[in-house]
Amino acid sequence: MNGLRKLEYRGYDSAGVAVLSEKGLSFDKAKGRLAVLEERLASQPLQGNAGIGHTRWATHGKPSDENSHPHTDAKATFAVVHNGIIENFMPLKEELLAKGYTFTSETDTEVIAHLLADMYDGDLVGTVRRAVKRMKGAYALGIMSELEPDKLIAVRLASPLVVGVGEGENFIGSDIPAILEHTRNVYILNEGELAVLTRDGVELMNAETGEPIKRELFHVEWDLVQAEKGGYDSFMLKEINEQPQAVRETMGPRIDIVKKRVILPELVMSDAELAEYDRIYIVACGTSMHAGLVGKDVIEKLTRVPVEVAVASEFRYRDPIYTDKTLMIVISQSGETADTLAALREAKKHGVKVLAITNVVGSSVAREAAEVIFTWAGPEIAVASTKAYTCQVIALYLFALYFAQVKGTQTDAQIAEVIDHLVELPGKISEILANTDSIREFAYGIKDVASLFFIGRSLDYAVSLEGSLKLKEISYIHSEAYAAGELKHGTLALIEDRVPVIALATQPDIYEKMISNIVEVTARGAYVLGVALEGDNELTKTVNQVIHIPATIPFLTPVLSVISLQLLAYYASVARGLDVDKPRNLAKSVTVE
Repeated sequence: MNGLRKLEYRGYDSAGVAVLSEKGLSFDKAKGRLAVLEERLASQPLQGNAGIGHTRWATHGKPSDENSHPHTDAKATFAVVHNGIIENFMPLKEELLAKGYTFTSETDTEVIAHLLADMYDGDLVGTVRRAVKRMKGAYALGIMSELEPDKLIAVRLASPLVVGVGEGENFIGSDIPAILEHTRNVYILNEGELAVLTRDGVELMNAETGEPIKRELFHVEWDLVQAEKGGYDSFMLKEINEQPQAVRETMGPRIDIVKKRVILPELVMSDAELAEYDRIYIVACGTSMHAGLVGKDVIEKLTRVPVEVAVASEFRYRDPIYTDKTLMIVISQSGETADTLAALREAKKHGVKVLAITNVVGSSVAREAAEVIFTWAGPEIAVASTKAYTCQVIALYLFALYFAQVKGTQTDAQIAEVIDHLVELPGKISEILANTDSIREFAYGIKDVASLFFIGRSLDYAVSLEGSLKLKEISYIHSEAYAAGELKHGTLALIEDRVPVIALATQPDIYEKMISNIVEVTARGAYVLGVALEGDNELTKTVNQVIHIPATIPFLTPVLSVISLQLLAYYASVARGLDVDKPRNLAKSVTVE
């Protein structure tokens, strides 16, 4: 329970434990915060000297006792805890149902327990290795069986997993804080590695080949507070660095990489019904609204369906024009944003279909919308949103591509090309995160300025709005974002010698126009930081400093350019000695008007 408490920041809608004793497996699990389970275990303790536990952030299935981990097979012979997503869980489930297996939860994880029971041949390690080969996705697994009670098996593919080595005891955890009170000696598992733990030792191997792996132990020097943040200085920096994985998990189950198609199995409405919509409202607040602005451009480009983006607090007091072919998309990280929720309810009164994009299963928005696409970004602790934003944008890309498929507005080849570039984004985000020196340098250079400006055109303008908001909310530096072509209509009066301007220039179709706008501010003495694509050597002739992001197709650049702006805001806040995670006057979930 102490270990789970250290991990509750990763998930907190339910929790459970399974313990192995001479009598076999026993377990308890409960919806709600860890305290609910803790209270139950205080009155009905479980006995044993081997166990696995889990705190959940719901993906497949609403928060409930039944959907909580650990999951077992029908005979409770195998117990499994799981972080991540099994992308092909449905065909595996259908196969197991045909064999007579019964399921008690809505999760993808329960499939693993039944699959292990079906494949077990007397060798637990071999069975796990063969089962893993049948699973597609991103996951970290902890597995026990009463058939081989002396073993605990852990497998990593994408989701984090560590092994703690003690004396006469060994541990697994999805993060180091869970095991720090017991040991500071750990193995950090790499992709595709499997660990077999017993009381007396740890064996590492390649999950695919079974080949043994030798590795030196890593001794953790962090204190506990640092450890909860994964060794990062703040939750915000940790969450910025979690974006490759978060984007991968949001995309993974929804892309058929073989057929190069988007699949949205969570949608209840038929393709025929979706194809009939000829107008879309995107309604959201703050960062989510900025994601919606990116979504607007992409949906319109791919489908030619007009999209209006509205601030929820304004939209709810309008008298919007609805028809029977109007779809509303609401976006909320928490799913509890009061203004967004009110707009959703008002639209429902008029018989409008509402599709929600949210991060929290079981939230009010998720429950009340007719359709839901979950972002699966994982818990976001810092008040300033980072990974939730990028996953919202990814969800909008996926919806736009799917909408284009059902309307037939893009050819198969056009869809396939976008998907090819889409799946490369996590790796390209990682490239940006590995090269932050120039961003840090610029951030420290602006820490004492009174005001600065972001400019961009088209999609770059949408990203500029988010970059400006990030900087304002955590560094308290006044900043404004403008469509670059609007500068000459008044804003140029504010540009004077050494005023910082961040200029995004990633859109080829209006690149020359953007250069002209940059020249307008440099002529007035502005100090300009340009954000450009790799291979662009022209911008350096016009600006004072350039940050390059990996090249991709034009309408995917917002996912990459925003990473640099998040880092800029982060480093500016650090340079000013501020609390990055808890900016003044702000709350994570805005549940009031």
